[in-house]
Amino acid sequence: MKLGLGLGHLGSTSIDIPWERIKLAEELGFDMVWCAEIWGHDAVVPLTWIAANTERIGLGTNILQLHGRSPALAANTMTTIDMLSGGRVKGVGIGLSGPQVIEGWHGQPFGKPAKRVAEYMQIMRIVWDREQPLSFDGEEYRLPYDGPDATGLGKPLKSVLHPRRLPIYVGAMGPINVRNAAEFGDGWVTSRCPPRRMGVYEKYIDEGLRRAGKSKDDFEIAASTQVIVTDDVQAGLDMMKENLALYVGGMGARNMNFHNDQVRRLGYAEAAERIQELFLSGRKREAEEAVPDELCDELALVGPPDRIRERYRDWEDSRITMINMGLNTSLEAIHLMAELTGSAKRVGAAV
Repeated sequence: MKLGLGLGHLGSTSIDIPWERIKLAEELGFDMVWCAEIWGHDAVVPLTWIAANTERIGLGTNILQLHGRSPALAANTMTTIDMLSGGRVKGVGIGLSGPQVIEGWHGQPFGKPAKRVAEYMQIMRIVWDREQPLSFDGEEYRLPYDGPDATGLGKPLKSVLHPRRLPIYVGAMGPINVRNAAEFGDGWVTSRCPPRRMGVYEKYIDEGLRRAGKSKDDFEIAASTQVIVTDDVQAGLDMMKENLALYVGGMGARNMNFHNDQVRRLGYAEAAERIQELFLSGRKREAEEAVPDELCDELALVGPPDRIRERYRDWEDSRITMINMGLNTSLEAIHLMAELTGSAKRVGAAV
């Protein structure tokens, strides 16, 4: 099992990069640090700053909002970081966000999301492979652009850099984009697919791999997972509920909330409906209370070290290949997971 450190929202009045955790993760053999972006800060600038102040740890985005960048620009940007860091980009995580953000913040049509993800990955590959000048005839992307307002002067171009092909991960919650990740990408970054529920998505992963002629060994699954070391299990579970209520209840419209849909797929349809109803009516505290303990316990590793060791076996025995620990992970939890996964031993570090 690999380990990653996922950096979510980095602050409100300033950008606060958790250097102590990042340095410790690098020292203990973590494979990657991932940067997110929202409607406030991007992923690329913090990731570049981290690259300049670390030596070995791999770099990734979780996720680049693909409507905010052309696929060629995303490929250029990540190639630039990769070259400046000495080849340390291990994951170009891309994803959709949702129509509230894409149309409200970026001013772009949400379009056909699954088709857009598939075409985006294919275009990035063309840029990186440099086998031919960039041209693409898709439903969502046409290069050179030939729409009704085109000048007709667009020219197929080839990258002036000679990049390597970087691993693409898709941040996906819906089955079709999980399949797209397996078919066109190298990995899937997921925030809510615990080991015992992997069967919900396995057939889509396997279908994508079959389409591409790939094996299970060709595909990474990086699961964003909270690790909360505490003697009070209930208190640890309760710590997760505010965030879950926000995403399941309010991160999207009533009729289009991908986080809510995902929790339903995991078998918590009644709870998902109740959480959304409460959250959207302004009863946020009640929405938090409606988050089932069982859901929290499935999604995370919570409790004293011995309980976490026992429950970690499910993760180790699953198809998940990387655990991404969150921004607020304690130093104790980082040490514990470095011990459990053997990452510290692999780099000769003391836990």
